[in-house]
Amino acid sequence: MKLSHSSTVSAPAERVWSVVMNVPTAARCVPGVAAVDPLGPDKYKGSLLVQIGPVRLVLDGEIAIVSRDDGTHKAAFRADAKDTRLGGTVRATIDVALKDVASGCEMRIDGDVQIAGRIGEFGQPVIQRKSDQLLAQFAQCLGRTATG
Repeated sequence: MKLSHSSTVSAPAERVWSVVMNVPTAARCVPGVAAVDPLGPDKYKGSLLVQIGPVRLVLDGEIAIVSRDDGTHKAAFRADAKDTRLGGTVRATIDVALKDVASGCEMRIDGDVQIAGRIGEFGQPVIQRKSDQLLAQFAQCLGRTATG
């Protein structure tokens, strides 16, 4: 499943970039992140709690920075997680790009997500709505954190 989200963040790209590339700090802006711990250079483990309708997912997994370009403010991430209680896995590649605009910076997030097991039974429209909601909240928090 392809996901795409664009938001305007109320801070300059350079400041937002420094937050995004500090994964533990950026993770605090993701609604539902319970923990993020380093595993090594550019690799982290963590937990994400997500409520979709009446179902609560607990996704435990890893995220890694695959590539980064500090000059153009572009990065690629890879995430793998599973919910052992409900039964299912999520694998994602995520591209993040920042560009200065008059009101701060534009943040574009493009992802390719593979969902397996019972988690996939929610359907693409439900997952798309939830991801849009989470990414909008993430962008707002990034702006506050970058200017704070």
